[in-house]
Amino acid sequence: MPGLTLHKVQKYYEKVPVIPCLSLDIKSGEFLVLVGPSGCGKSTLLRMIAGLEEMTGGKISIGDTDVTTLPTGQRGLSMVFQSYALYPHMTVRQNLAFGLKNMRTPPAEIEQRIAQAAQALRLTEMLDRLPQNLSGGQRQRVAIGRSIVQQPQVFLFDEPLSNLDAALRVQMRQEISRLHTRLKNTMIYVTHDQVEAMTLADRIVVLNKGNIEQIGTPVELYNTPDTLFVAEFIGTPKINLLPAKIEAGNLLLEGQAPVSLRNTPFAHLPAQPVSLALRPEHLRLNEATDFPLEVSVDFTELQGDSTLVYASYGDHVLRLKSSKQLRFEPGTPLTLGFNAAAILIFDAQGRRIKPAYKRVWLNTRPFCILKTQTFRALASNTPTSINSEPKIRFSNCICLGALTQPAMRVASVA
Repeated sequence: MPGLTLHKVQKYYEKVPVIPCLSLDIKSGEFLVLVGPSGCGKSTLLRMIAGLEEMTGGKISIGDTDVTTLPTGQRGLSMVFQSYALYPHMTVRQNLAFGLKNMRTPPAEIEQRIAQAAQALRLTEMLDRLPQNLSGGQRQRVAIGRSIVQQPQVFLFDEPLSNLDAALRVQMRQEISRLHTRLKNTMIYVTHDQVEAMTLADRIVVLNKGNIEQIGTPVELYNTPDTLFVAEFIGTPKINLLPAKIEAGNLLLEGQAPVSLRNTPFAHLPAQPVSLALRPEHLRLNEATDFPLEVSVDFTELQGDSTLVYASYGDHVLRLKSSKQLRFEPGTPLTLGFNAAAILIFDAQGRRIKPAYKRVWLNTRPFCILKTQTFRALASNTPTSINSEPKIRFSNCICLGALTQPAMRVASVA
């Protein structure tokens, strides 16, 4: 299946820029998710790809074909909308066949395509039902089936799960993921729900005011966000943020004694105000850490398999995610803390400050910082097994966490 290229795409409403200038390459067979807050331009971008919205400037190519000026019906695309848009007086079979009949597809081929789509989406027993006799999830499957029978080159999804309840959204995410695995078509999916983005995407494009903030895999965006905007948008519950300063080689956090950065990857940083960002699961409760914090509990949310604890630290609210079942009364004093290996540091402009050394993630968890010259395989981002390299000497590492499973594979290098 062909990929898709956007080159300097622009969209203005009169003089108001919705998408100032955006370029993007989407790989063949990729499941790409466009995500961002309301008004960021993601649906407008999808509608321009579909030919439903006129562009102010730029070029759109599908494979080697320039489709910028082609009408929607000639682009080889199929789109699934937030509303099901089913004909209420037609059965499921008739809804699936309607577009094919308009294209004068032979009846035998129509029946074959409907049978294949119905089997893939588990609609075979519902083909003779009217939409009013279907659940919300079943209606959405019919809408997806209507796209499948068109046999498009590229599938477009515009927030297709927004009208479904929580349980049905989980079910339909699984259905769409299985569909992509089976068809291997290029799929572009728009959502404001970062959980959908994290669970479905091969790559995620985070949009902010019509501009691309960051492109990467779900793990890359979660572990190494380029900006504070991405760090705050990706992840549930939201990342913890604390203002701090770097002065004379020390990290100054409100209410804490200065912490030396001398033997850390951030020792090179000049004096400046910064923001510390920390994922809720990296906070520790009643453990010895590099940064202990005395907090007061606001409330707890028991979620069965885990607990979210919201606590006040001065004027800031910290969120702790624990795998234990905890219960604290409001006002309970606690000692939370975190280690230097887990923090992300952002400058005053909201850009992530990258460490001077390579950060190695084992199963997406950081355990140490390596000098750049250590392990040339890692410098080229080549996955390698720790045990397969006999020359590794951990004396060359600055260990910021316990090494408990040395046989684990290196997942990525940040």
